[in-house]
Amino acid sequence: MKTRPHWTFFSALPRADSALAIAWWAVLVLRGLLPALFAIAMGVLVSAVQHGTALAAPLTIVGVVFVLLHVLSPLHQTIGSNLGSRTAAWLYDQLATTCVTPPGIGHLETPSLTSDLTMARDFDLGITGPPLAISMGFIASGLTEMVGGFASAAVLVAYHWWAPIVIVVAWLATHWLLRESAIWKDRDTPAVRSAQRHADYAYRLAVDAPSAKELRLFGLAQWVVDRFASQRRLVLDLQWQATRLRERSVLLSLIIVLAANTIVFLMIAADAGAGRLDLARTVTFVTAAAGASMIAFGGLSWALDGAAAPVAAVARLREPMARAGALSRVGSRSPTLAREIRFRGLGFAYPGAERPVLDQFDLTIPVGSSLAIVGQNGAGKTTLAKLLCRLYDPQSGAIEIDGVDLRELDIDSWRARLAAVFQDFVRYELSLRDNVAPHGAPDDVIRDALTAAGAADLASLDTVLSKSYAGGTDLSGGQWQRIALARALCAVKLGAGLVLLDEPTAQLDVRGEAEIFASLLAATRNVTTILISHRFSTVRQVDRICVLEHGRVIELGSHDELMAAGGRYRTMFDLQASRFDEEPDTEKLDAIA
Repeated sequence: MKTRPHWTFFSALPRADSALAIAWWAVLVLRGLLPALFAIAMGVLVSAVQHGTALAAPLTIVGVVFVLLHVLSPLHQTIGSNLGSRTAAWLYDQLATTCVTPPGIGHLETPSLTSDLTMARDFDLGITGPPLAISMGFIASGLTEMVGGFASAAVLVAYHWWAPIVIVVAWLATHWLLRESAIWKDRDTPAVRSAQRHADYAYRLAVDAPSAKELRLFGLAQWVVDRFASQRRLVLDLQWQATRLRERSVLLSLIIVLAANTIVFLMIAADAGAGRLDLARTVTFVTAAAGASMIAFGGLSWALDGAAAPVAAVARLREPMARAGALSRVGSRSPTLAREIRFRGLGFAYPGAERPVLDQFDLTIPVGSSLAIVGQNGAGKTTLAKLLCRLYDPQSGAIEIDGVDLRELDIDSWRARLAAVFQDFVRYELSLRDNVAPHGAPDDVIRDALTAAGAADLASLDTVLSKSYAGGTDLSGGQWQRIALARALCAVKLGAGLVLLDEPTAQLDVRGEAEIFASLLAATRNVTTILISHRFSTVRQVDRICVLEHGRVIELGSHDELMAAGGRYRTMFDLQASRFDEEPDTEKLDAIA
């Protein structure tokens, strides 16, 4: 049975903070009961005046109820704001845990999970609705009015059993009309989520620094603003279409309400005029009948719809993300790197892809050697690195380490033997020391790694690599790439036996790249190095080169062997060489390298 998002939301509140949740509900119920209590207290006060009895107690009751009506509202707002902040923090904790717990990364690259992930990630930023700390006030207001309406109607039971039924049915019949969100389930549709995602993307282009240069250079500033405005307008239009009072008769609703209230009020007036009701009871029942109107204005508001959707998204993500990020099995054997790494009949396709990235891929890499993998974009080069890191498992075939299937190895022990630099390496807003050695390392090891990566003089080890912090500094793209290389070299010095380099020097100039890679090869002479690169001045320095196409090895050999073969590698090499000289000249490339 599918759980409604509203109940998922309410079940999250006590998990975030049970004490605040209990206080929030208690004050909500008390606030809802106060209008009915006020009607009763006014009747008691009028009765005391009529009969000439002591007024101290009735006046005290009326005064207390009146004061509570005004005091509890700001108190409830404060409790709700704190509970909303705690709940948002708890949800972000849950989402972070859901994202980082799976051993693989398939859950972060599965298209079907993108909408829920985006909603869950950005829900409290004020982009798709007010933050939860603010929404809690609107939610409390709607629920308080609903409780107050029913409590007031319940008082009418003391008049006639049919009176509250007539009033409640009438106001419930128009409940959908007078609420701001008449059809709440239509506010969270794929079309709305898609428009919100596009609006968020345009907004980030406008406000984030990385895109600032191109927006100005290519005159795209107004385009981004217009795109953001149009997508936000689409969101509002879609939500308005979902909440507008369509196909509903306003006149009919007014007739229902007027008829029901007229019946009840006329009966109360008739009974009062005939002496069947005294003044005190008349005041109580009239006040209660009027208070029942809150039913139409309270209940499940747009704020609850907006808050419940991301909470439900977080809950929905747990199981599918755990499945998508799971690996086929996790062994317990300790890894060795003594002989070879072998890809045997490897087949792999990403979730939702129409064709495989790797198809019957076979390759053997002797331990201690260096190998470059080249090929067109989409040939499967980075995918091989992900599989070797066990971020995914292949659908067919196996990766064998010294004859043992990689899936039989303890995953943490295996990853401890790896050092990798990916194209999208992380730029940590931490000190230089922590950027090079997140798990810690002796300072002399860190300095040696920085020197080998050509980053010895960038900053002191204690300098934070972000100007967002006092005393921090910013680095260029090339400098950051050297930090990432130093991170891998530091891992090698701490015992890593396999180095994966995915376009490790793309932001360096040709001369700097050649110098750095020569240093890398020297620093990793006793370990296995796998290089993915488009620059042949670097590629040619390795022991062997693998040419990948359509997920298969089409050429394998040293630079000289592949050049002599005159195949695909030679074609790619000559095309790149022509950028430096109209005549492909390997001697000139030797000078560049």
